[in-house]
Amino acid sequence: MPTEEKVGSVVGYYAKIGVAAIHLTDGPLQVGDRIRIHGHTTDFTQTVESLQLEHQRIERAEQGTEVAVKVRERVRQHDQILKLREP
Repeated sequence: MPTEEKVGSVVGYYAKIGVAAIHLTDGPLQVGDRIRIHGHTTDFTQTVESLQLEHQRIERAEQGTEVAVKVRERVRQHDQILKLREP
């Protein structure tokens, strides 16, 4: 069973382009990370395929930044972003 580590939360969602704005409150996030997005009505797992900071593609975002991540399902404000770590 992979362990989960909170890295941030959703601060906005852009339905037309399927992108979540995520504030990284607890840790970094990078392309290739497996994440679980979890909230009252949200619960799915995906791999981070693209990260953007101020409309520029980046490979890694540090704690304290706000990034845009393409998501495969609708997310809602305050949903938790959990990074999955294989044991």
